[in-house]
Amino acid sequence: MTLTLVGRFRRLSRHHLNKMNSIVIHLTVLVCFVVAMATPSLGQAKRVSNRPGRFLSLPNPQKCANRPKQFSFRGHNYFFTGHVPQFASRKLDWLDGRNLCREYCMDLVSLETQEENNMIFRLIQQNDVPYIWTSGRLCDFKGCENRPDLEPKNILGWFWSANREKISPTNQVPPSFGYNPWSATGHKKQRQPDNAEFDINGTTESCLAILNNVYNDGIAWHDVACYHEKPVVCEDSDELLNYVKSTNPGLRL
Repeated sequence: MTLTLVGRFRRLSRHHLNKMNSIVIHLTVLVCFVVAMATPSLGQAKRVSNRPGRFLSLPNPQKCANRPKQFSFRGHNYFFTGHVPQFASRKLDWLDGRNLCREYCMDLVSLETQEENNMIFRLIQQNDVPYIWTSGRLCDFKGCENRPDLEPKNILGWFWSANREKISPTNQVPPSFGYNPWSATGHKKQRQPDNAEFDINGTTESCLAILNNVYNDGIAWHDVACYHEKPVVCEDSDELLNYVKSTNPGLRL
């Protein structure tokens, strides 16, 4: 499922390029998001969020060293943008959300256990957060076609882009969970993911958001078109932290 992609970064010296080439960072979402951004939106007013040709950001070592650490779980630090003064009023589309996190050696949150999922649900409930992005992504881009292991896409085609781990089939209870976190309803009044926006304007709902009772369904997972703007929860990225550590000896992370 993974693609090995190296971003284009300006004004990097040959020394820095050599450092970058010393570690292979597998970035699945660059291509998939460009594809997603090419799809139409609900209206022309939204086109400002559909900026084609964007790339995943390189981590900023100083930001990584001083990243917000609001809470932690199993060795990973997290922060919610709504609780960071400079980000409190910001909502971002899915790629911009990833890039904000990545600058701090983090990525959008991946919910691989019920314990972690419950932690994020409590954050949403206690702070009355209407929605957030996760790193969940549908593999519906180049490289995902003709893959029997990903079909049907709406059931087997989801993965966590932050670590490239497959998400359990959407019609099953994930391992370590006691229930299915995907909502039982949505715009089409059917179980998620339902790709509802595709029927409205042809935009695929390729990104995984957590919505807070939007459909009178409590706090639950929903597939959502990636151009929508939401606050985010960032989670430490072992891959980015290791990269910055290896290229910045002595930097305390």
